[in-house]
Amino acid sequence: MTDDFGYLNARVRVRRSSLLPEGFFQESLKLNFKDLVSALGETPYAEHLSGEDLGAVDRAVSARFAREAGTLPGLVAGDARDVVVMLLSRSDLNNIKTIIRAKEQGRTAEEVRSHLTGGTLPEAVLQAMIEAPDIAAVSQVLALPGHPLATVFRRALAAASSHGDAEVELDRAYYDGLQKLAKRVDDDFLRSYLPYEIDAVNISTAFKLAQGGRKGGKPEEYFVGGGRYVTEALFNRLAEGDLGAMDELAGTPLEPLVGVRDLGELERGLRCLLQEMAARGAIDASGAGLVTSFVRALEWEGARIRLLARRAYYNLPAEAVEREVFCS
Repeated sequence: MTDDFGYLNARVRVRRSSLLPEGFFQESLKLNFKDLVSALGETPYAEHLSGEDLGAVDRAVSARFAREAGTLPGLVAGDARDVVVMLLSRSDLNNIKTIIRAKEQGRTAEEVRSHLTGGTLPEAVLQAMIEAPDIAAVSQVLALPGHPLATVFRRALAAASSHGDAEVELDRAYYDGLQKLAKRVDDDFLRSYLPYEIDAVNISTAFKLAQGGRKGGKPEEYFVGGGRYVTEALFNRLAEGDLGAMDELAGTPLEPLVGVRDLGELERGLRCLLQEMAARGAIDASGAGLVTSFVRALEWEGARIRLLARRAYYNLPAEAVEREVFCS
């Protein structure tokens, strides 16, 4: 088994060809639920569909991600494998954070489901985490042998006891580990791309702090190091409510966010910017760029399908999800 990205990237190119075209999402925005399921039955999701209800669509999305992305670590060894595992674990990280939030906000299982993305966690584990009565119980469910986030999550809960925010500790541990890996494997794309993800985390957190959406503590306690354009000083200004400080991003790749003042608009903009930046890795023939691009594209594809399925299932107007499903 190879310990570099050459063989892996050859396999990823084949898998990229099965990503759904943009036209599928344009057409799906108009379909009722029955027709949407039928349309999915004409795509690579067909083999994973085991019913015609909303749960069947969710299971198909998870199963396809597991098959197309979850099997990638088995194609490489050494540091390259560690990079792929950590890239895939980003979805697990986001799912864990979503479930933590749900416990704090009293959301229903269905609401949680609609916000989950693909990942490496088995369906049964995700369901058990959703049904767990509290965050401590979620941690126990995640105590899986060999999972890279299991120990980090438990440590995050302990570290969070001082200011009550496990999400920040999770982010710090995850991005610190991934940046160390990028440096170890000397991967130019990862070293260039990861700071943008960290900047995105920090801007989003700062907006939530400004709107009272996070718990107490000083703003700097929520800052994640390792970003490029969002300095701690800028983060503090935003967190304290000076959203005009976004103007400092003019002239940087984050310039499309200048003028944004609403959290929902911000998160849509960040999502689209990160998709664009990750997509640039598709031309990386010898490093981690191609697999990064593919994993992010497959995550985005699954999230869009889930949103479209819920719009159709609940018979909502297209406008209810259109801005969440498209970046243009």
